[in-house]
Amino acid sequence: MGAAVVCQFTFLSVGQVVVGVLMSPVVDEMGWQIWQFTLGASMGTAVGAFSGMIAGPVLDRKGPRPLLLLGATVCSLCLWGLSLQSSLWVFWSLCVLNGLIGWSFFGPQVVSSTLTKWFVQKRGWALAVGSAGVSLGGLITPLAMTAVVAWSGWRGGYMALAVFVAVVIIPIAFIMRRQPEDHGLLPDGERANIKSAVPAKSRSSDNDRSLTLRYALHTRAFWQLTVGFGLNQAALMAVLIHAFPFVTESGFDRNVAAIGLSINGFGNLVSKVVWGWGLGRFSPRILVPVAFGVSATGITLILAAGSSDLRALLMVGFFLYGFGFGGTIPLSEFTWARYFGRGHIGAIRGAGNPPALLMSAAAPVLVGVWFDVTGAYQWAFVVVIASFFAAAALVAASKPPGSLDA
Repeated sequence: MGAAVVCQFTFLSVGQVVVGVLMSPVVDEMGWQIWQFTLGASMGTAVGAFSGMIAGPVLDRKGPRPLLLLGATVCSLCLWGLSLQSSLWVFWSLCVLNGLIGWSFFGPQVVSSTLTKWFVQKRGWALAVGSAGVSLGGLITPLAMTAVVAWSGWRGGYMALAVFVAVVIIPIAFIMRRQPEDHGLLPDGERANIKSAVPAKSRSSDNDRSLTLRYALHTRAFWQLTVGFGLNQAALMAVLIHAFPFVTESGFDRNVAAIGLSINGFGNLVSKVVWGWGLGRFSPRILVPVAFGVSATGITLILAAGSSDLRALLMVGFFLYGFGFGGTIPLSEFTWARYFGRGHIGAIRGAGNPPALLMSAAAPVLVGVWFDVTGAYQWAFVVVIASFFAAAALVAASKPPGSLDA
């Protein structure tokens, strides 16, 4: 569980949070436009969607170890290269390589799918606790990286991240395992009956009731969840990447922006208790629209604070945005496992990732283009808020295929 927390902390830090912190220093020094910088991060996210189609089946067969080792090595090398580059084309190329076989290989798809294989009855709590790393990334990384950039510049920031990834993720790769049946256990820590003539991995009723990828692709629920969670992810990423420049463009200084993002991380973290508790008592089709609505409310308050110069309102908005954000991983992964089982969850999540991540890749670029053209973020953020409600409606309307209730 601790390994899952650290992996997701590192994933969010290097793949998403740091983009907003480094945006202005890089753009100012290199003479680029906002959309050019965000395009690099978005292309990395987009190609990461397709690498997930490869990572999913590998996870189901081999476990997370080879994915984490490859991802950490490539990510560290790409971050090191980003610290040295002085060309937009090199910047874009390194971002694409990093997303393709770098940070995406130790992100939520790999980590949360592994947790899903290890837990059934306690799955909601396991996913909530495991995704606390995302919360900690939002809480710690903005402040830490703002200080690093102030001290050593954006190049020093990329170099520090490169070292961090190598030192942290590579050792973790050697302790993570594929599924409990490989070690004589059943999900939730129950010990298999070693006297039984039936192999442990064949006795898991959860695996017996799992749907295959081919079957899942032909269900309405698969596409409702893919588009619904994809819209939510796109909205969250658009704000996460542009929140820092939005706050500074609204007249606040960089330290206020960093504190706001950290409060977002704090809201994300404390929400885990609520979502973990709720998943044991309520249908995710009820909890998901609540989470999306809380995030939409937070962004509405952030917009209002930017127009009225109210710092307290800004911080409340960041907290609510983070509180809803905190439900994204546990609620989405729980819903996918509830609908389709855990036996082929890596492949199913890998197939659902491309359209979802393409949306989340396009959203920050479109917001960046809007800002470059109009000089303001307001109407782009209004569209983001509308996306949350559309996403909530899609997930609320979905139903588990057949009678599967993993």
